[in-house]
Amino acid sequence: MTERTAKWIFWVGTLSSLVLFLALTFDTHGQFAALTNADKLDEQVVAGKRAFERHNCNDCHTILGFGGYYAPDLTRVWTRLGEDSIKRRLRSPEVAFADSYRKMPQQNLSAQEIDDITGYLEWVSAIENNDWPPQHSERRWKRSTERLMAGAVLSPGAALVNQEDCLSCHALGERGERKGPRLEWIAARRDARWIADYLVDPQAVAPGSEMPASDHLSVEQRQMIGEFIASLDRRGGGDS
Repeated sequence: MTERTAKWIFWVGTLSSLVLFLALTFDTHGQFAALTNADKLDEQVVAGKRAFERHNCNDCHTILGFGGYYAPDLTRVWTRLGEDSIKRRLRSPEVAFADSYRKMPQQNLSAQEIDDITGYLEWVSAIENNDWPPQHSERRWKRSTERLMAGAVLSPGAALVNQEDCLSCHALGERGERKGPRLEWIAARRDARWIADYLVDPQAVAPGSEMPASDHLSVEQRQMIGEFIASLDRRGGGDS
């Protein structure tokens, strides 16, 4: 290869890369409003961000790549936990994290601050950031809906989840509501026995929880629900 040829390769490669980089940058900026969920950036979201900063939540938590790594990442916390679970943790962290070695301090937040921070975290969860962090990616859970529908025929536990209308508060795959934690998120952290015991009296385990007791179900039925939910970590946990 001659020196002239080498220079042409260098300049063509460099200029092509520069043009591509500028084009992608321009395209990203053109989509910025949609990607950042800007149309839902209201006064409550702004107030929630200010409360989040005022109480130094970033000292322990990371959000959108910024903050400490002592406590869980909050970029997708609303997707994982839902509204009620977030508010319960903010209201009474000493109870919510009683069995955790990582303790969240009691910030004595007002009811308005709790609502605002929850609204801020909901807004952040809707930002399109290419499913980062990946461990909380929606793509990891997208097959769970189909598994529930198929499992309802084959699995008594899945049928009971449908029967008890669990998805009126919990999300599973692309179905359900997000008042309480996603069932897949529970599956990744709790075993079937813990889930079955929790169903008897949620208040005894998580004071302040709005989840009703399922003490009308038999021990066997609660265990079947626990086994089905615990299995979601294996069934729906893989990336695709």
